Amino acid sequence: MTNDASTTSLTPDPVARLAMLTLDAAETEPVARFWAAVLGWPIVHLSAQYAMLQGPSHALGIGAIPDHVRPSWPDDGHKQFHLDLAVEDLDAAAARCVELGAERVPEQPGETWIVLQDPAGHPFCLTDAAAWG
Repeated sequence: MTNDASTTSLTPDPVARLAMLTLDAAETEPVARFWAAVLGWPIVHLSAQYAMLQGPSHALGIGAIPDHVRPSWPDDGHKQFHLDLAVEDLDAAAARCVELGAERVPEQPGETWIVLQDPAGHPFCLTDAAAWG
């Protein structure tokens, strides 16, 4: 991640602001409970069709998709995005995420990131918080 003027200045007239990121899942509750525990965000809505967690400036939604197909890792061209989470202790954070229902993927990209998948299969990375400033 670079920190030059092109990445830190705001566009004068933005079209929108990011309000929420929504993940697809076969079931909303296990994914909502997992991310609530990982991020420390409260679940503000939970039903079989939809769940929402509220963060300090954004929300995370989980929508039920009956024919949801888990993304694969390493990426076979179907993964659309993943979350990067800054943590103080990589191994401790990874162990806690696994306790909460994540799976550590067998193929890891290196030593400074740990790739896991949430209960619905969405990949996410844990990385050293010090690298993010």
